[in-house]
Amino acid sequence: MKKLNTRALYTGIVLLSLIGIVIVVRRTLLVIPVLTNGYHAPEVTSKFTQMDDIFAHHPLLTLIHIIPGLVFVISGPFQFMQKIRFRYPKWHRAGGRLFLISGNIIGTTALVMSFAVPAIGGVNQVIATALFSLFFLYSLFKAFQQILQHKIASHREWAIRAYSIGLAVATIRIINGIFFATSGITGLTPHEFFGIGFWMGFVLHLILAEFWINKTRLIKTKSHITTFTKDSFIRFMY
Repeated sequence: MKKLNTRALYTGIVLLSLIGIVIVVRRTLLVIPVLTNGYHAPEVTSKFTQMDDIFAHHPLLTLIHIIPGLVFVISGPFQFMQKIRFRYPKWHRAGGRLFLISGNIIGTTALVMSFAVPAIGGVNQVIATALFSLFFLYSLFKAFQQILQHKIASHREWAIRAYSIGLAVATIRIINGIFFATSGITGLTPHEFFGIGFWMGFVLHLILAEFWINKTRLIKTKSHITTFTKDSFIRFMY
C-alpha cells in the first residue's frame, strides 16, 4: 500500500511537472519575440489571446519569473528521492542550492507580478497569489534555516511545503481549464473564476502537503524536534 501511494504521488508530480514545463515553454515562445522585435497587438483577439497579451506587456519580468520556474520544477522531485540524498549527497546539496535560489526568484517575482501585472481574476486572484507567494518564500526560508540548525526532518517538511506550493501553478491550470470548459453551463467568466481557481489550487496542494508530511513524518525526539546525529548530518550534507 505504501509503495502504491508513493508511486501515485510521484506519478502526479511527474504529470504536473510536465504541465509546468509546457507552460514555461509556451510562455517563453510568446515573450521572446516581444523582447527582440517589440510589442505588437494581436490581430485576432479572444479570451486566450487577451490573457497572453497581459504577459506580452511584461516580457522581461515574465521571463525572469518562468525560467527559474523551469529549474525549480525539474530539480524539485530529485530533492526528495532518498537514494539520491544518501548515495549522491553532493548532487543533493547542489540541487538544493538550485532549489532555493530558483525558488526565491520565483516567489519574489510572483509577489511583484501580483501587483504589477493586471490580474485576470481581479482582487481575489491578487490576494491568493500574494498570500501564497509570501508563504512560499517563508517555507524556503524555514527549509534553509532548519538545515543550518541540523534539523533535517523539519528541513524536509518545509521543503515539501515549498515545492507543493510551487507546483500548484500546474494544478491551477487544470482547474481553470475545467472552469473554461464548463463556462457555457456555469455562466462564469474568467474574471469570476480565475481567482477561485488560484485559491482551490494553492489550498489543495497545501492540504496534500500536510497530509503527506504527517503520513511520512520521521522519528521525533521527546522534545518533538527531529534531529540527526552529527555523523548523519555530515553524511547528508557532504
